[in-house]
Amino acid sequence: MRQLLIVVLIVLATLSPVWPNLGDRDERLDDAYGNVVERHLLDDGRVSVLYHRDQGQYLYFVIFANGRSVLEGYSRVKGTDLSEKEIARFLKANAAGGTWLPAGTPKERRFKRSDDKAEATYANTDGRPTLTVRERKN
Repeated sequence: MRQLLIVVLIVLATLSPVWPNLGDRDERLDDAYGNVVERHLLDDGRVSVLYHRDQGQYLYFVIFANGRSVLEGYSRVKGTDLSEKEIARFLKANAAGGTWLPAGTPKERRFKRSDDKAEATYANTDGRPTLTVRERKN
């Protein structure tokens, strides 16, 4: 019985996706998000990286400060809108044990994390609809 439980737990662990999220180290994001399309050193010492996973439908834009993700943007490769389900999934991956609360209007899609340590917006960025999650500076 104990061996069956261990096998079930291993199968469940491999089936459930482990999404990287805000605050993760650059090595974890490099592994999860796939190929680097662009990498730029910003004037303030931070690094911006654009990822695209092979055969994937998303672009992942990340800004790192001291090797840690402080901003992440999610958009479709084709430039089409993200669905409500996709937005909810990306927000959930960045919940860090909290919940996301709407903080804007239907025209201005903004969200605030319940621990007040992160915020998100869904708007056009560089000509494509993008969900951007960033750390809040308190």
